[in-house]
Amino acid sequence: MANLKSAIDCAFWDHSISTPHTLEGSTKSVPGEPFPLDGARASKALRIQQLSLLGNGFPLGIIPSICPPSHKDLGFLSLQSLLLRPSTSNWWIGLIGQFKPKKLISAIKTELQSADELELSVFRDAAKHFLDKSLYSIALATQLSLSPSTSLLWNTEWLEGKKGYRNKFKIYHQVPDHDITLDAAWPELFMDHKGKYWEVPESISLDMSSLPSDSGLQYRFGLHKNSGHPLAFNEPDGEAPSALMPGLCAKVAFSYQKSKDIWRRNETKEDLIVKTDKGSFWRPSYDVHLKEPHAAISGIIGGTCAAWFGKDSANVESQRGDTIPTSNNKRSPLNADLFGSACYTFQHGQFRKLYGDLTRVDARLDISSLSSFSKRIFKGSSNADKSLSSPRLNLIFQQQVAGPIVFRVDSKLFLDSKAGKQGPHIEDVIYSLCYSLRLLRSGKVVAWYSPKRKEGMIELRLFEF
Repeated sequence: MANLKSAIDCAFWDHSISTPHTLEGSTKSVPGEPFPLDGARASKALRIQQLSLLGNGFPLGIIPSICPPSHKDLGFLSLQSLLLRPSTSNWWIGLIGQFKPKKLISAIKTELQSADELELSVFRDAAKHFLDKSLYSIALATQLSLSPSTSLLWNTEWLEGKKGYRNKFKIYHQVPDHDITLDAAWPELFMDHKGKYWEVPESISLDMSSLPSDSGLQYRFGLHKNSGHPLAFNEPDGEAPSALMPGLCAKVAFSYQKSKDIWRRNETKEDLIVKTDKGSFWRPSYDVHLKEPHAAISGIIGGTCAAWFGKDSANVESQRGDTIPTSNNKRSPLNADLFGSACYTFQHGQFRKLYGDLTRVDARLDISSLSSFSKRIFKGSSNADKSLSSPRLNLIFQQQVAGPIVFRVDSKLFLDSKAGKQGPHIEDVIYSLCYSLRLLRSGKVVAWYSPKRKEGMIELRLFEF
């Protein structure tokens, strides 16, 4: 079914979204905003681990991606490769390199066309363009397992055309039935529900979350601190989300999730064995989470309570002395809200044959802020935040193309009107082509493209459900 856990994860600061804007391959969603598409959720595997495996299936181990460049002459296309990865039993370090070829190709082409004769000096001058630092980005990542339940991760990257470095530090610790995570980044990149990126100079989070239980109850609490004022990334400055403004926030959240099958065809031993003239063969599903045809309904309801300490002014001075416009919405020092989602899932096929063995539809209705929704419905309040007061309908369609290849469309319908459009309309969409890896039981290589963000990349995703 569609991921209902997004409802509680999006209330905090560590909900990861896939993006080629960073060599780490992910950014964070702005907490408290409408839930992003399931297809936008970042892989649980680290980018450096993905490149290590994906490189085996691409020429020279080079993985392409596309995204709007920091400078137009750099072009949309990026090429990534894993340059180095020494490791021991409990420690590894890796080096990722990225190259943007458009500017280099254009510069060499101009150099050769302007030359009267193709002499050695002309080729020497053309070769100097390879030394242009703006063509390259590099990232260094390392992970150390301090114990079977504790790991430490450090990531530093330098992006072409950017001043300074992007640093991330993370400690992950498991205790009985809980995960504890400490995240720190300077700067941290966030993406709002409009697809716009914001860079926060310093972001620190400490969270404890319970593991999913059979009862369906889950809870989470944490502390978060933003320092410095958010700036628009690769776009003119605009109104920054209030959740990214400087201050310390203490937040708790809970959720209750339940699902029920309307009907289900359970997998049998006969499904796993195929008898032919040459004998019997074992034929499992390409993905263990897609092995049983069924129809089901599910839902989640939960709430959050947050307390803010610190001030977020309407206009603040940057380090350069410029005035940076920020959110005009006053951030309440104490707020509480409810959220909820309801989902219907239908799957035909067992995803084990070569053709016509998987068609799946997930329809999920999200209400990210019950208080804003109630004000608008029952009180007719025009002051309610329209982005939060209007429900969204997420539709996920998956269709087997051939064998392990599946075409997937994630779309989000905004169930309201806006200027120039009446009634529901598509707010976001992501197209994906997935290649399921049967040996990993529930792993897949995903090539996705977002028309809204004009971004696309190739990822390795494991156990998305």
